[in-house]
Amino acid sequence: MTDSQLRQQLARLLDWEDAHAGFDAAIADLPEQVRGTQVSGLHSPWQLLEHLRRTQNDILEFCRNPDYQELEWPDDYWPPTPGPPTAAAWDESVEELRRDRRALQQLAGDPDVDLGAAIPHGAGQTYLRELLLVADHTAYHLGQLIVVRQLLGVWTSK
Repeated sequence: MTDSQLRQQLARLLDWEDAHAGFDAAIADLPEQVRGTQVSGLHSPWQLLEHLRRTQNDILEFCRNPDYQELEWPDDYWPPTPGPPTAAAWDESVEELRRDRRALQQLAGDPDVDLGAAIPHGAGQTYLRELLLVADHTAYHLGQLIVVRQLLGVWTSK
């Protein structure tokens, strides 16, 4: 496999739908009235969306910002309430997540970024590790989101 092919696969992995539903399918047509609903002790759709966005943004900032400041776990990674604070907050979170995902895909595809190199301001983490971490974390929580939707009765497999 060439370097270019590897980079293409990594970029695709960040928006993968080959083995399971991707982000866009997991949030599609989610009724506004259930976005803040928790069932069976699980996180609400809003909490999962916002956690995905915050975590992905944190990893992106770690990869590209030499002045990166580590966030506080768990407070900075999870929203304080089960529901969005405003009607527009859901759409803003979705758009920010997509924007940051595109930035990570650009990072993956950038031949000037040595994927195996340690991030200069990190503790040994490589760019490859961080890209794989985002993909793995996203897949995990998208699975949770789909389970929550099933429990709420608002999921139909397409």
